[in-house]
Amino acid sequence: MPFPASHPALERALAAQGYAEPTPVQAAVLAADAADRDLLVSAQTGSGKTVAFGLAAAPTLLGDAETFGQAAEPLALVIAPTRELAMQVNRELGWLYAEAKAAVINCVGGMDARREQRALNYGAHIVVGTPGRLRDHIERGHLDLSKLKVAVLDEADEMLDMGFREDLEFILDAAPAERRTLLFSATLARDIVELAKRYQNDAVRIDTIGRNEPHRDIEYRAVRVAPNEVEHAVVNLLRFEAPGALVFANTRESVRSMHAKLRERGFAVVGLSGELSQRERADALQALRDGHARVCVATDVAARGLDLPDLGLVIHAELPINKATLLHRSGRTGRAGKKGVSALVVPYTRRRKAEQLLYAAGVEADWGGAPSADSIREKDQERLLEDPIFSETSTDEDIALAEAMLAKRTPVEIAVALIRTRRAKLPSPEDIYDDPRHGADPGPRLRTGEPGERPEREPRVSMEGSEWFRISVGRRGNADPKWLIPMICRLGHITKKDIGAIRIFDYDTKFEISAEAAVKFGAAVQTTVREDVSITPTTAPAPRGERPPREPRDHDAPRREFKPRAPREDGPRPPRANAPGSRDHTPRPSSFGDDGFSNAKPYGRGEEPKGDYKPRRAPRDHDAPRPYSPQDSEGAPKRAFKPRHEAGADAPREYKPRAPRADGDAPKKPFKKAFSDNAAGPKPYAKAPGAKPYAGKRDADGPAKPFRGPKPFKAKSFDAKPGGKPAGKPFKKK
Repeated sequence: MPFPASHPALERALAAQGYAEPTPVQAAVLAADAADRDLLVSAQTGSGKTVAFGLAAAPTLLGDAETFGQAAEPLALVIAPTRELAMQVNRELGWLYAEAKAAVINCVGGMDARREQRALNYGAHIVVGTPGRLRDHIERGHLDLSKLKVAVLDEADEMLDMGFREDLEFILDAAPAERRTLLFSATLARDIVELAKRYQNDAVRIDTIGRNEPHRDIEYRAVRVAPNEVEHAVVNLLRFEAPGALVFANTRESVRSMHAKLRERGFAVVGLSGELSQRERADALQALRDGHARVCVATDVAARGLDLPDLGLVIHAELPINKATLLHRSGRTGRAGKKGVSALVVPYTRRRKAEQLLYAAGVEADWGGAPSADSIREKDQERLLEDPIFSETSTDEDIALAEAMLAKRTPVEIAVALIRTRRAKLPSPEDIYDDPRHGADPGPRLRTGEPGERPEREPRVSMEGSEWFRISVGRRGNADPKWLIPMICRLGHITKKDIGAIRIFDYDTKFEISAEAAVKFGAAVQTTVREDVSITPTTAPAPRGERPPREPRDHDAPRREFKPRAPREDGPRPPRANAPGSRDHTPRPSSFGDDGFSNAKPYGRGEEPKGDYKPRRAPRDHDAPRPYSPQDSEGAPKRAFKPRHEAGADAPREYKPRAPRADGDAPKKPFKKAFSDNAAGPKPYAKAPGAKPYAGKRDADGPAKPFRGPKPFKAKSFDAKPGGKPAGKPFKKK
């Protein structure tokens, strides 16, 4: 059906792009009850939201006019979370409003801000940009929102997750309050609803999808693969499916590695990650749109808003971290009513993780192996036979050349040459190992959450013809099968069923690998082994012998008779020289006296002392008289020593008054006056030995000159005299 209530200029643009009927979200925003009102829209990825809000804003922007007038202040503002999405919206609105002669400009981070400033000064009808750059232009006065009529928030949930809430509030507060606000989001979370209540007036809520409903135009596949053949599975998927594909990885390093390996195999591939500059990312996307590249390896930075032409395949080379990432990655295909395939590459060791991810997203996937090399060759044959080149109109020149070739070559030779030419442009498929027992359909209980029976556990692989390997960690390193088995499976790209017996020793551990997985395991551990452990082939350990049974003990039997040791033939053994009972503990004499008391340290037998030791002082006898007494100048004792305790320790000391002075109470020395009594008066300074009282000369007729400090130093002149000698002696520092 035609687009209802749309503008004539926009109808012509849609017809030129091949739009025959609107998508559900486009029909909902063009309904009569949504005209000239704020909209809160929840729609799935790839449902045509960009064209939807472009059509919804047309009546407000154009009214009854056929085209826009002179560009001045912007009438519409579209805010997108990423640069790629903003540039894509700019392109979509560019062709949609081309007939209406609208001026649409971009304001995104990473581009030349001065060029954007000049474009804003010239005037614009619609401005598309990222939150940070738009706020910067508003603060600098380059972007005037005084005449804004429509504000659009595209992927609002992503902008809030990226931390742009403050920028969004600043931009919306700077816009007029009577504007229309159109908010588009993949999910209507609580923060989205709160933002809508604050900045929208009586908004119409449009929900075109059910909760946790998967995309109907996307076919999900779960591809089981050995952990060491993920790269081969990606190559075969690219060769088997549509030529345009998007391969997702979780890290920048994984993107670089996958990009290099696919390019080495001959794929026209580009990389897209956050470490690239804006110019490099724009060139990569342009190469995909122009057809120069057919495969894009990207991180999740390209999961939102990226619209590539003829993208029929999305490959998850690494499993997404959550269900939202899975749905947004897969939403890059199956857009605008086209069909697409989303393939999850699931290693055997990550099967449980993939099952939980699919169940949380409400997606039912078809489990199977990666395309084999034979199936890819059959697919190539079908494509060659149905190639559009055979249906193209031939010119006279082409027919003449074909007749000349037929005259010289047989039709078989010409056909073989054509096949070789076409096959040379295609990368060779990989021979991939597929074990149907791994990654089989988990059943209805794990696939959809419905009750069901768990499949029976597979029997263990036979260990006949197995090989033994050694890992450099043992009992001393707390080796335990609980963590050894997962590490062996991860390093060797095998599963638990391929591991047989495990023997743990003190410093290493030996384990058994089945014959089917031994070659693959040996090749994998050479490249993926960790630095702290090493895995090498080894021989089988010796079988553990059985301990012989112990004979029962007869407790009633008499014990063995005691037999004393026979005497020595050369007599009793002499005592040791240093035996405890033969050591002499008497103190040794000191070299400082003959009292027999010494603190000399003992030394070894046969060794001489290194030096004399000072003897310890004998304890003092307080009852004995002192060995000395005061002596006079001639050496005779003045008085006999009389211990205090003999007179009584508590007896008072006898008082003896001092003898009177011979000259009475007069002082011993007369008082010396400070100043003399001469007529001239006291001296101004008391002369001290070696010190001058003042500087300068004394005037004989008057008082002394006051002291003014030392004289300044005057260096002598060193100017040469006529005789050739200096005027004075050179100054020498003391």
